[in-house]
Amino acid sequence: MKRHFGNKFKVIGMMSGTSLDGLDLAAVEFHLNNGKWDFSLFTGETVTYSEKWLNKLKNAPTLSGEQLIELHSEYGKFIGSKVNRFIKKTGFNPDFIASHGHTIFHQPEKHFTFQAGNGAEIAASTKITTVADFRTGDVALGGQGAPLVPIGDQHLFSEFKYCLNLGGFGNISFESEQKQIAFDTGPANIILNYFAEKQGFAFDKNGELGKRGKVNSELLNSLNNISFYKKNPPKSLGREWVENTFIPILNLAKISDDDKLRTIYEHIAFQISKVVSGNGKMLITGGGAFNSFLLERIKFHTSCEIAIPSKEIIDFKEAIIFAFLGILRILDKTNCLASVTGASKDSSSGIVFLP
Repeated sequence: MKRHFGNKFKVIGMMSGTSLDGLDLAAVEFHLNNGKWDFSLFTGETVTYSEKWLNKLKNAPTLSGEQLIELHSEYGKFIGSKVNRFIKKTGFNPDFIASHGHTIFHQPEKHFTFQAGNGAEIAASTKITTVADFRTGDVALGGQGAPLVPIGDQHLFSEFKYCLNLGGFGNISFESEQKQIAFDTGPANIILNYFAEKQGFAFDKNGELGKRGKVNSELLNSLNNISFYKKNPPKSLGREWVENTFIPILNLAKISDDDKLRTIYEHIAFQISKVVSGNGKMLITGGGAFNSFLLERIKFHTSCEIAIPSKEIIDFKEAIIFAFLGILRILDKTNCLASVTGASKDSSSGIVFLP
């Protein structure tokens, strides 16, 4: 499907991450000049989930098939309503919408991934063409369906040697042997938040909880020896891996939660250090970029020059890139790289829903 927009595109991109921080909406203008893309963020907003929606999304993996399909449509309507409110509030009228949805299942080794948020409902609610379901096409081609941001890193943030996003999971992208590669480095906020919530906090602000403990070398060694880290890319992680592999190792350690959390910080930083080399610039985004203790440990373990962008870019980088993926899908251009995901070929992934 090809439509003609000239060289300027106005898009609302949306992302809901595994750490359940909320629904990110980014109103972005993109320009294509002499084959080079640039963008300006008009505005962004994070819609914090109500207790009701937090519980719905958190408990979604336990639903029956019928209930999951109902949630898929209900969450699509929810997204549509938030887009309508966002447009009314900002006056930004997009050419189309690009929605990642919220990942409920991600098991590419079993050939499936599922992001809630029915694109047909979004398009019907907003009366705006919507691109959604960005991952399943790549999984069908034998890929991981993740990470998807590297093509955005390649085109929109090319001045950095490494782009590291610290969301629910850490993921990194960079060029190697003239190919863009990317993969998950390990858990990040999904496990830090797990320990913070046990103590009544939504997250570990600036790593204050993590600082209280001591590194346990035995646990650190056990975590660093998890088989995932020995695999070559492409590779990606999901909530299921945390529950079935990571947390059971923590449960075996007969130490305090403070010491477990402190050890996890060291583990996260160490795993990042294993995949970066030299003194190049590394852009860090995602919620973890606000965690000063996590950044301190990453700086300790690496020799990269750490670059922290504006708060708006930290908050909305993934939503911006999904907006960009939507443009590439509308233009029938590659937005999913086989060199990153391990699919049998590059593809233009995502389903276009007309209003």
